[in-house]
Amino acid sequence: MGKGWPPPFSPWPATVEELVARQETLRQESEEPWTPPGHPILIAGCFVCFSRRRAGAGYAGEAGWAAAALLQSTRLVGVGLARGVAGARYEPGLLALREGPLLEEALGRLPERPELILVNATGRDHPRGAGLALHLGARFGLPSVGVTRNPLLAAGEPPAEPRGSLSPLLLAGSAVAYWVRTQEGKAPVVAHAGWRTGAETAAELVLSLTARYRTPEPLRQARRLARESRSAEVSRTCQTDRLGNK
Repeated sequence: MGKGWPPPFSPWPATVEELVARQETLRQESEEPWTPPGHPILIAGCFVCFSRRRAGAGYAGEAGWAAAALLQSTRLVGVGLARGVAGARYEPGLLALREGPLLEEALGRLPERPELILVNATGRDHPRGAGLALHLGARFGLPSVGVTRNPLLAAGEPPAEPRGSLSPLLLAGSAVAYWVRTQEGKAPVVAHAGWRTGAETAAELVLSLTARYRTPEPLRQARRLARESRSAEVSRTCQTDRLGNK
């Protein structure tokens, strides 16, 4: 690990009441807005997946596999993996209880400190203005951007069809995210303002990281790694079961 990485952490919120209180505090906190530099930076995408057998909102305690992929341009330069359990079932606005500790652990296992975090979660588009993408960025003291398939609360018209088309998503009259058409002929994604990043910056970053695929490359790699980790464990378990039954 690099010097000073990962940073020390206080305990993650363990109850709905603790999480809501932290989110309310994060809503009020402000840091100097981050501006992307004009050169390639280290970007970490992080993603968590759960058991294939789960249904609906899942449940607390189910197996989870998290991965963080550290990229510079399109080159994978570091990986962090974590295996654990979901802290809660999925509930809108409370995703941090379910996934936060696993994602934090995976990010903390990267060999170097990223300069930006991409999270499969919302940011300012949230009942208390502090979704998991923003929360993780604040925990690490790093600018962050959220990327999801759909908005949580914000609303706005879909973008035009050509790649690069954008359309703002508004919450209480403010743009908290953008629809981004990353590939013509495919559904757009939502780029969310996170920690130290505005909605326009988030949209520009997501577009710059999707030259070949619909999903930004750091998140695509993290998703692949998490699913491969899950598949490898399931395969080992099945093989052990077969040997035990002989």
